[in-house]
Amino acid sequence: MRAPLVADTGGLLRALAKRPDGRPSWPDFAEALRTASAVVVPALVLAEVDYFLRDARAAMRKLIGEMFDPATTYEFEPALPADIVRALEIDAKFRQLRIGLVDGIVAAVAERRRTYRVLTTDRRDFAALRVGPRYDRPLTLVP
Repeated sequence: MRAPLVADTGGLLRALAKRPDGRPSWPDFAEALRTASAVVVPALVLAEVDYFLRDARAAMRKLIGEMFDPATTYEFEPALPADIVRALEIDAKFRQLRIGLVDGIVAAVAERRRTYRVLTTDRRDFAALRVGPRYDRPLTLVP
């Protein structure tokens, strides 16, 4: 097992995507998900994933079942009021990126939990973000 990671919407969707033969569509994303010691899924990410899976309700039900199964490595992370405030602070600090609330929550949760690995497809924005009290801690993008 590798270190824990925080899942962003695009990274989680790619990690879960399957080809018709059942093999992962994005093997490197699936491997990152499979080998993480914990997969932290912020509540707002789960809501966004639900939106993208609106035509694939069985896949969403399966994800929810796995996420709340204590035998898996998923950890559902409710959005704390402090996370929302911090997300808006990060969004304001990096306003040129226009990251918005969901990506801001991913960064805020990563900062609060000191879990700096982020499963994401959004390399441009997350590579530019910095977290921590002095905004000096980069995030490690996975894969």
